[in-house]
Amino acid sequence: MVLKKLKELFGSSPQEAEYLEIDLNSTEPKKSKILVRPFVLKQFDDVNEILNSLREGYTIAVIDMKSLRAKDVVELKRAISKIKKTVEALEGTIAGFGENTLIVTPSFAEIYKAPALKAPAADKLDTY
Repeated sequence: MVLKKLKELFGSSPQEAEYLEIDLNSTEPKKSKILVRPFVLKQFDDVNEILNSLREGYTIAVIDMKSLRAKDVVELKRAISKIKKTVEALEGTIAGFGENTLIVTPSFAEIYKAPALKAPAADKLDTY
């Protein structure tokens, strides 16, 4: 009798705890959207923002490099080299469009490259 009153006083025992059942199949998976994001490469340090965005995996980067090309071609080459190495590690694609624009895609997207008449140099970007 005393034991019964103590149980009532302190609530239910741990064996009588209520459980909530969760149906894991009922929730819809979160859909990820692909983001086409423009970037302007004004200085070498702007590369970090581009690379962070690419590492997220859902960004296609359109990079305008006109202002860095006008300032310092050596810094432009360093920036492109760094972007290219990261894209290769992420198994993405990089291509130049004209003289001032780069398109960089993650692994799930590919840039169409027309068949070339000559074999391109290995360290050059494809230009369309």
